[in-house]
This record gives sequence, C-alpha cells and structure tokens, in this order.
Amino acid sequence: MANLPTSVREQFPILQRKVNGKPLVYLDSAATTQKPLAVIEAIVRYYSEFNSNVHRGVHQLSQEATEAFEGVRIQLQQHLHAAEAHEIIFTKGTTDSINTVAHGFRSILQPGDEIIVTQLEHHSNLVPWQMLAQHTGATLRYVPMDGRGVLDMKAYADLLSPSTKVVAFNHISNALGTVNPVKEMTVMAHQYGAAVVVDGAQALPHTTVDVQDLDVDFYAGSAHKMYGPTGIGLLYGKTTWLEKLPPYQGGGEMIAEVAMEVSTYAGLPHKFEAGTPNIEAVIGWGAALTWMNRVGVKNIQAHEDALLRYATERLEAIPGVKIYGKAPEKAAVISFNVHGLHPYDVGTLLDQMGIAVRTGQHCTQPIMDEFGIPGTIRASLAAYTTKEDLDALVKGLEKAISLLQ
Repeated sequence: MANLPTSVREQFPILQRKVNGKPLVYLDSAATTQKPLAVIEAIVRYYSEFNSNVHRGVHQLSQEATEAFEGVRIQLQQHLHAAEAHEIIFTKGTTDSINTVAHGFRSILQPGDEIIVTQLEHHSNLVPWQMLAQHTGATLRYVPMDGRGVLDMKAYADLLSPSTKVVAFNHISNALGTVNPVKEMTVMAHQYGAAVVVDGAQALPHTTVDVQDLDVDFYAGSAHKMYGPTGIGLLYGKTTWLEKLPPYQGGGEMIAEVAMEVSTYAGLPHKFEAGTPNIEAVIGWGAALTWMNRVGVKNIQAHEDALLRYATERLEAIPGVKIYGKAPEKAAVISFNVHGLHPYDVGTLLDQMGIAVRTGQHCTQPIMDEFGIPGTIRASLAAYTTKEDLDALVKGLEKAISLLQ
C-alpha cells in the first residue's frame, strides 16, 4: 500500500506538467479524474487500428470494434455484479442516466404519487425529478440532513408511504463526502414498492459496488470520475424495470421494425441506445476498469481513506478553517472555508501556486443554502494523490490566508 502513490503517479502523464511555473498539485478529482497512459493508449489504438461503427457492419473492422465495445459492457456487468450484461446501458454520463429514468417515469406517475430525494443531491439528481413532478403532477419531497451532512433517517422513514413511487439519492455526496446507507434506504423504500435510483458517480471511483447485494433498481455512473474518458456513462437497471420503461430517445439502433406509421423497439440494451455511441470512450473506459482492478479498488479506497484523515487533521490545525461535512463515514472529499475569506479568492491564489482545487457550490446549492454560505473550497482525492500533495495544499493555504487577511 505504501508504494501505491509512487507507482500510480508515474502512469499519469499530466501529473508531470507545471502550472504557473509550479509542479501541478491536482486536488479536483471529484470533478474529473486524470487519465492513466493505458486509457490514452487504448483510445489511440482504436482510432489507429480498428475505427469503425459498431453492430452494423459485416466487415472486419466493424466486427473488431463491436467485440471491443460489447466487451466493456461485460466488464461493467462484472464490475457492478449485475445479473445480466443487457442491464448495463451506455449513456452520456450520470446526468443522462438519471434523466433517462426520470423521463421513463413520465408514463407511470400521476397526481397523488410521490417522489423522494434528499438534501444532499447533486443538481443532476434533483432537477430531473423536479421536472418529472411538474410534468406528472406528482409531489416531490426531500429528506433533510443534519449539521454533519448526514441524512435524517427518521425523517426518511416518516416520508415513506404507499404513495411513494420513486426514491432517488446519491451513494456518496460530491460536496461533503458523506457515504449514505444505500442498502438500508433501499430496503425501506422497497417495503412500499418504490423504485430506488442511486447516483453512483462519486462511489464507483472509491469503493466496490455490488448492485445485486444493494438490491437497487437503478444505478448511474460516469467514466470520467473513474479514470476513463468524458462523455460516457452507464445506467444499470433491473431487467424488469428496463423492460417497463419506454425509451428516452428514438433513432437508429434502438428499433426492431420501422414502418412509416409505427415502429417497434429493439430488446435490451439497444432500446435505450439510439444512434452511434461514443465508441472510443467506451473502449477507453474498458482500459480504465482494467487499470483500476489491477491497482485494486480496495487498495485505492484504503489509500484515500488514510489521506482523508491526514488532510482533515492538517486543515483543522489552521486557525480560521472550518470543514463542512463531518459524517462518521466519508470518502475522498474535504470541503472547507476560511473565516472571512471568499472561497473563490482562496482558490485563485492556490491556482497561482499550481494547486488545483474546486471552489463554489459544486452543483449542490441546497447544501450551501442550508449552511448559509456561498460555496466551499473542495479538495478531492484519487489513487494518484499523495501526502506531499496535501502538504502543498496546507502550505499554499497558509500563504493565501496571509496574503488575503
């Protein structure tokens, strides 16, 4: 484990560059992870050796591309422990996955039905449900959080009822790092027959996920959060639910028969995959999955957990620093502010020192409103993060405070 950061960092070309004349300290992995050389090479190899459209050609290149593309679907099935490969739907990303489900429920929900979300949600797992409620006349309710950023489970239990049709929540909060009790919340929702939709964007890079053990109905994720390319994601859905929902988009590939008056839809997974997919990104994602499994997801998790404890201790020792999100179970994210200083000003000075952090609301305005703040400074961790990165953050933060106060 001690050798993890050194061996890992060498595989990320971008970490060798400088920013503003300083060595890059990249602490914005919750926004997007950097890519190992194996992923970059896989994309180049696809374009150099077998670039072709998938599923549609009898020629050699198309067959090779299709085999590589569908092989990643099987990789993802195994990675999430899904029952069937057709339960893995390729999308543009987590946002697209959640919208696919929310759009499908337009034909199911009606006035009097209820949708439950939480105060911890990224806008991508809030706005689609608001739109669904407006379209169907259903009622949107939310589970509040406490001052630590932990969901109020008693309030959640009280909200559940026979009217509850959908429960949507994140596995891990992108803003606070809170790890939610997915299995417990799913059991409670299923007691009322509700469908459970989980935003797993921040969980898949940091922990193992077994969708059958969790028993969730839908699970969404993005490749770019887990060392893969942007523009590609997944929607896992139980077969029964995927067959029940109508397709989100119409076009080529998702149909069985087409006449001028009416068309019939293809079976899973193609029913939800209209048009030419992001083939090179899928192939790059496959390389990222292979890389993650070679390093070991549990090794990455242990490495990040140790760094999170270290960063928390170092930052709490700085006068004026307040950390937001103190859940007993957290993952890979530390959000904080400095008393009297705007997070944007601090982030700008850190960038001048080559330190990349995220500042702002992190697409979680309800969380920031609850705390009564404009945003936070967020440092987020990955397999390539080192103790030295965090020491540089602390040193840079101390310098920024001295310049701004």
